[in-house]
Amino acid sequence: MEWYDFGIYGYLTVTMTTVFTQGLPEEWQLLAVMFGFAVSYLVRPIGGLVLGPLGDKVGRQKVLYVTMAMMAISTALIGLLPTAASIGGWALILLYVLKLVQGFSTGGEYAGATTYVAEFAPDKRRGFFGSFLDMGSYLGFAAGASVVAITTWLSTHFAGETAMHDFGWRIPFLTAIPLGIIAVYLRTRIPETPSFEDNQSEDEESIEKDTEDPYARLGLVGVIRHHWRALLIGIAIVAATNTAGYALTSYMPIYLEEQIGLHAASAAAVTVPVLVAMSLLLPLVGRWSDKVGRKPVYATAVGATVVLMVPAFLIMNTGSIAAVLIALCMVAIPTGLYVALSASALPALFPTASRFSGMGISYNFSVSLFGGTTPLVTQFLLQKTGLDIVPALYIMAFSVLAGVALLFMKESSQKPLMGSFPTVESKKEAIEIVKGQDADPNIDTTHMPFSDTTTSSDSAAVEPKGVEA
Repeated sequence: MEWYDFGIYGYLTVTMTTVFTQGLPEEWQLLAVMFGFAVSYLVRPIGGLVLGPLGDKVGRQKVLYVTMAMMAISTALIGLLPTAASIGGWALILLYVLKLVQGFSTGGEYAGATTYVAEFAPDKRRGFFGSFLDMGSYLGFAAGASVVAITTWLSTHFAGETAMHDFGWRIPFLTAIPLGIIAVYLRTRIPETPSFEDNQSEDEESIEKDTEDPYARLGLVGVIRHHWRALLIGIAIVAATNTAGYALTSYMPIYLEEQIGLHAASAAAVTVPVLVAMSLLLPLVGRWSDKVGRKPVYATAVGATVVLMVPAFLIMNTGSIAAVLIALCMVAIPTGLYVALSASALPALFPTASRFSGMGISYNFSVSLFGGTTPLVTQFLLQKTGLDIVPALYIMAFSVLAGVALLFMKESSQKPLMGSFPTVESKKEAIEIVKGQDADPNIDTTHMPFSDTTTSSDSAAVEPKGVEA
């Protein structure tokens, strides 16, 4: 649902420039609509700061229900906005307001969703199961692109070339209404994660007051004080992931229309098969990371970005559809390697009691400053420099930064999440985990949330109450 909206907005940016920026100087019109991306991302850290701690306190499921409802409503309302021809500059302001609501809700959405998926996924296959979250995200973007392409073709075919500017741009946004109803209903049916419930079994007051324990539930200051290294690592990796991701998705339709000269429908349609193929391959990358580790896959992503990005944009600028498809595939390779690990590697940086908060801070600050501003910044630099490969250089810079961060990142593949019991797929696996925990290098019982009657020193003699099948 989240990425469906971004897909719609990205592929309608040029169309919405005509609808919402009437009266502005021509050189500022496209940037004004693209600023809608930046606006939504500027408020995401606030959403993370508010919804992250709330998710650690009241539960992941409750916050995820609220964020989905906010996203669905605000997306549908964009489709009902009056145009600049009707109310002048107020149309653009109202668009920004709704993008702010979307940004706030998304500040808790991705952090909460990755936390939720990571805490339910079994330790030995967290990369595989976690990758389905981002597979859904990119398929959502592809669905948005498909709806825009179909709407553009049908409306212009039956109502003339100006149909998208007249009314057609509203249709994709209004489809958020039935999708939102389904999504919100599903969110009301999901259970809370066992990891959160295990941590809630401890005394609430002692958790909040024990600020010297990094595994306790902490306020924002405590999260920053105890987990600043993990926050910086997360920010660097998220910046690399999302500059590549948003270049491939949100910025690519603008680049293909404005720089390459493709028709709006063609710019939308040409990216769909690439996004679908990349999305379907993400579980394979996730499974690979379960076997070889998250860090080697991330390192491969860094290397692929440095090697492939400049040639990809050079090939793209030759202008043919075949060249564009080849170039998009080249950009999708490092992007897929990055995003497949997001839901498994990033939540593992933080302990259970502060995981939602840590993800909310690191992910949203990074996306706000670097990822979500990628379309705006790269388009601005492109206009100022006239250099076709500016987007490639921008993406590469953040990948190099992520490569440095990897040097300080701990491997989390095959291991229980910090502050949580092992998560397994069967009772048989649970029994084997308990029997072999003394010799298993991936098991550390020191900070698992045992009940008061079982201390960490004698934990090896009993079966942890929280081992979930």
